[in-house]
Amino acid sequence: MEVTPTASRVASIDALRGFTIFWILGGDALAWALKEMSAGQEGLWSTITGFVGDQLQHVAWEGFRFYDFIFPLLVFVTGVSIVLSLSRIVEREGALAAHWRVLRRSLLLFVLGLIYYGGASNPWPDIRLLGVLQRIALCYLFASLLFLNLRARGLAVVLVVLLVGYWALMTFVPVPGIGAGSFAQDANLARWIDAHYLPGMKWYGEWDPEGLLSTLPAIGTCLLGLFAGLLLRDTGIAPTRKALWLIGSGIAMLAGGYLWSLQFPIIKNIWTSSFVLVAGGYSALLLGTLYQVMDVWGRAAWATVFMWIGANAITLYLVGNIVNFQRLAARLVGGDLANALDAHLAKGAGNFLTATVGLALAITLANFLYRRKIFLRV
Repeated sequence: MEVTPTASRVASIDALRGFTIFWILGGDALAWALKEMSAGQEGLWSTITGFVGDQLQHVAWEGFRFYDFIFPLLVFVTGVSIVLSLSRIVEREGALAAHWRVLRRSLLLFVLGLIYYGGASNPWPDIRLLGVLQRIALCYLFASLLFLNLRARGLAVVLVVLLVGYWALMTFVPVPGIGAGSFAQDANLARWIDAHYLPGMKWYGEWDPEGLLSTLPAIGTCLLGLFAGLLLRDTGIAPTRKALWLIGSGIAMLAGGYLWSLQFPIIKNIWTSSFVLVAGGYSALLLGTLYQVMDVWGRAAWATVFMWIGANAITLYLVGNIVNFQRLAARLVGGDLANALDAHLAKGAGNFLTATVGLALAITLANFLYRRKIFLRV
């Protein structure tokens, strides 16, 4: 991990990256506490907090909620960043240096992922080989190598092969004892492969939501971000037209994804191809909107907190795991104080205070790093 001074950055990309990590750092706990405080009440506020709280819960299996969108959005933004960062490295240092950086960064991200889930503190086979950071590392590795060695047409072919090929595998390859075409939680090809070929600890016992086969379409999500990055890099297209292209392509992906889901359901845990298109569609819509507002119109002050977080997203993600901002906040304002708020204000008020303080601690650290122009990058 190296400490580097600030460089020119695309505000909307930092904000979008920070937006994803914001919820992981405690934005979700804040929403859950608000839902708890308004439980059993009637009126618009209760309806809103209930809806938001539900959206910040993963679907049991099939479907799509906001919480299911956070991880693929981060993978999508990784793809955008690949184009902007590696293009500069190729121009300054050459393709060989860019390849070396990709390999080094991927390995470091993968190792950090192992550490995030306990590292060597767990005896084998209780070490989780594939997790969130490991999936980002693999997506970054393959998408970067493809970007450095293929033109746009070749990248498009790879994307189609990944999504259609994954659909064909999941639909037509028979699972022993089950048959072909099953997408049920306990009976699908991705689960079977994890159970038989993924070593180490798996998140759900016999299978992992960041498992072996589902990594293929996740690379597709990163490639969608890569195409967005190519669009943003193109100096021959007016900025507003770039935003419109992103929004238009987002709408097209949403239509295609929901149509495909009629046969290949939207399931985050096995990262179905329809899920890739739906999550990619929302990602492109959000990026296009933020790019127009923040980078074209220059109205970025409202997203300052997200930019602070986004500039050091991986660092804050790791620190949040090691330090645990919510647990630290409970040491400061939990216990009897939280219980008193529950008793005198509303049930959940103590959790709301703890979540607020925890999130404030994370934002304070993000602000400290940002104001001193320190970006910790792997």
